[in-house]
Amino acid sequence: MGSDQIAGQEQIKEFIQKSVQRGKVSHAYILCGEKGSGRYALAKMFAAALQCGADEETVKPCGVCKSCRQIAGGNQPDVIVVSHEKKGIGVDEIRRQVNNSVLIKPYEGPYKVYIIPDADKMTEQAQNALLKTIEEPPGYAMILLIAENVEMFLPTILSRCVILNMKPVSEAVIMEYLMSTLKLPDYAAHTCAVFAQGNIGKAVRYASDGDFSQVLGEVLKLLKNIDAKRIDELSAIVKHIKDEHYDINDYLDIMTLWYRDVLLYKAVKDNNMLIFSEETKSIAKDAKLRSYSNIEECIVAIDKAKVRLKANVNFDITIELLLITLKEIW
Repeated sequence: MGSDQIAGQEQIKEFIQKSVQRGKVSHAYILCGEKGSGRYALAKMFAAALQCGADEETVKPCGVCKSCRQIAGGNQPDVIVVSHEKKGIGVDEIRRQVNNSVLIKPYEGPYKVYIIPDADKMTEQAQNALLKTIEEPPGYAMILLIAENVEMFLPTILSRCVILNMKPVSEAVIMEYLMSTLKLPDYAAHTCAVFAQGNIGKAVRYASDGDFSQVLGEVLKLLKNIDAKRIDELSAIVKHIKDEHYDINDYLDIMTLWYRDVLLYKAVKDNNMLIFSEETKSIAKDAKLRSYSNIEECIVAIDKAKVRLKANVNFDITIELLLITLKEIW
């Protein structure tokens, strides 16, 4: 996992390489950002750089030594990815997969690296169990916590970790990556990059997912006519979303971007700044009919729906309530 295989995040990549080169690494890091932002890829790069067997003159990770190849293949014995089957990470998983093995010295490399995906889903008990290891780790141990929300960590965890925040990747970098890696034509790469809003993982998923263009078309058709929809029609749309197994996060993100365009057009009336520039006529109509507070209410309603879904509120009720709310906000 060389740095050239990760699009964007240049500051973090440079920080990792310089830290390893100078031998100044901490025992615990939090790689924070939304899903798809490159957190896991950077964690693997960090682990590869630490374990790389290249000589001191070579930029690490080299990508070709035994350790680098093992990490790329997911079978490096001194890089442990903590797994969990439940929605949260309990104390038993941390004790079994981290605490019970951390005192065993590395088999091959100079470090023993633990990568914990969804680390912000650790229970308080699990965090306290991990804290004991973070407070007094063996010199060879490193813990990489992958998280979306640092506010979910105990202050004692945060105070002992270096936090690395993912940054949005530019459209140009995403486009170049999609065209070179996935061989997308420039117009398709541009569309995916625009909708990804700086998230390289989303861009790759949009480029690979045949449903995305269909979802996009359906959302735009709905929002352009939502005021005229009957309640039974909105219920039918909810059922359709569920039956087609659409990614509801994509669905809601497109909605948010639509109202963002409406708000932007109302403010500056410049279609060159719109994401949905081909829908300028409909956006201009919406912008004329709606007030600023009205548009903001729509965006807030979508955000509330996302929060409810994360809290496992009933899907049908959440989405139907959202659509009814959007219909009635005028």
